[in-house]
Amino acid sequence: MKKMLLAVFALLTIIATSCDKVDDLLTFYINQEETIRIESTFPIGVVMPLSPIPVKTNSSETFKNNKTRAELVKDVSLNKLTLTIADPADENFDFLRSIEIYLSNGEGDETKIAYLDEVPKGVKAIELKSTNAKLDEYIKGETYTVRTRAAIAKPITRDVAIKAAMRFKVTADPI
Repeated sequence: MKKMLLAVFALLTIIATSCDKVDDLLTFYINQEETIRIESTFPIGVVMPLSPIPVKTNSSETFKNNKTRAELVKDVSLNKLTLTIADPADENFDFLRSIEIYLSNGEGDETKIAYLDEVPKGVKAIELKSTNAKLDEYIKGETYTVRTRAAIAKPITRDVAIKAAMRFKVTADPI
C-alpha cells in the first residue's frame, strides 16, 4: 500500500513539474517603452488625463519570433511597469501624488493596467501596481493607446518627461 501511494505521489509530482515546464516554454515577454510628458501647466490636486500615446505593437512579428500566432495567444497580462524620470535629470517624483495607466483600442474599450495611489518622495523611479487585467485584445492588435491619469501634489516649473517601461507576459500555444 505504501509503495502504491508513493508511486501515485511521484507520478503527480512529475505531472505537475512537466506542466510548469511546458507553460515556461510557451511563455515569453514583450517589452515596450514610451515617454509620458507632464507639462508645467498641469493643474495641482486634480486627477487629470495626460495626452494619449498611440503605440504600434508589431505583435505579429513578436509572435512569429516566439513560434506562435495571435490566434494561439491565450493570456496576456502586465508583468511590470516602471516609471523613470527622463528629463530634467535633476527632477524626482515629489511633484506626483498618484498615477493610473490605461490601455485602449480603436473600438473604445479601455482597461486600467497599473496604478500607484501614493507616490513615494525623493525617488527618480517608481514601480506601479499591476491590476492583473487580461490584455489579449490590446497586445494582439496592431495598435493600442496608452492613457495616463495623474494627480500633481505640487507645482512643477518645467515640463517633465517620464519613461514608461512596460513588460507584458504572454502565454501561447505553440504553432
